[in-house]
Amino acid sequence: MAVATVSDTLADNADLRGRSVTGLVRAVDRWIYVFMAATFIVVTLTGFVPDALEQVAAIKAGQRPPYPIVLHVHAILMASFLLLLLAQTTLMATGRDGLHQRIGRVAVLLVPAIVVVGFILVPTTYHGVWNMAQTAPPGTRDQLRHVILVLDNVALLQLRIGILFPFFIAIALAARRTDSALHKRMMILATAVPLAAATDRIDWLPDTFQTSPLSSDLSILGLVSPMLLWDILRWRTIPRAYFIWIAVSLVVSIPVYTLWNTQWWQSAVPHLMRV
Repeated sequence: MAVATVSDTLADNADLRGRSVTGLVRAVDRWIYVFMAATFIVVTLTGFVPDALEQVAAIKAGQRPPYPIVLHVHAILMASFLLLLLAQTTLMATGRDGLHQRIGRVAVLLVPAIVVVGFILVPTTYHGVWNMAQTAPPGTRDQLRHVILVLDNVALLQLRIGILFPFFIAIALAARRTDSALHKRMMILATAVPLAAATDRIDWLPDTFQTSPLSSDLSILGLVSPMLLWDILRWRTIPRAYFIWIAVSLVVSIPVYTLWNTQWWQSAVPHLMRV
């Protein structure tokens, strides 16, 4: 299967193989990105709402520390980004390119803010659980120590997100004027990366978290599969955005899989977090 290297400026309204393009096909070409953005919001709510209710109950029972302010800021920023993505894809689907370009400037400010707050959130959360574990009663202390071991591995995923998310967004923004195919697909692919935080919280999804982050990665692939399958069916090829996304993700994931659950990493994290 060949790699697509042509821009979607040619592919949006005409079939590269010369076949007739029906109204339904044109509609899917435009609305598949709106569908992806809306799906991301549904998945986020599905993962975080039940988990948040459970965590609030644990906080009231004294089993978890209260949510830090930075967590609320992070949630607001990510929600704003997901809504921005939905708005942007809808604007393009309805032909309002000019407004799409003007509103898109918000991402230049929003994405760095998300990354910075994310890197603040990681040690803040870790410190909260660690400090509570030092003074908690025996039963709760054991539970919190288990949470700390989980957070050791979560830190690897959060570090990977902190690298991949802004990197892919940067590629998407750099290509916005010269390669619409790369731009729109990379925006979706970039957004799927941090959504592992939501899918990992969905109880009925397969979970390999005790041994590896494989279930997180498979969930991310599942999230982008509707867009990928449509591209394969539509063009009989795989656009190069996917190859960039997979290649870079694999490189960054090597240390994640290597360090996952290792004693060395679990010993190193408290020092890195300065606890």
